[in-house]
Amino acid sequence: MKEDKQCICVRYTGHVQGVGFRYTVLSVAGRFPVAGFVRNESDGSVLLEAEGTAGELTAFINAIRQSPLQRYIMEEQISWQPAAGRFQGFTIGHSR
Repeated sequence: MKEDKQCICVRYTGHVQGVGFRYTVLSVAGRFPVAGFVRNESDGSVLLEAEGTAGELTAFINAIRQSPLQRYIMEEQISWQPAAGRFQGFTIGHSR
């Protein structure tokens, strides 16, 4: 049985800009079959959106938590929704 694709949206707050956060997330994403983006937001947070199976996305988010980035993250706001097939590959998005 094929697992349905999901989309996860995670907003990271804390000291998450100017510390290589997006590039580290890009590197971590390369270890998982996920597609999406990570970008800086104008409010100082970092937004991650990714599509994959729930298991793949959970493993990806856990790998970010277990990376050196965890010391910069104060809070994660996570929401889930069905995937829309909007992404090809994983990239660093343009800041907003």
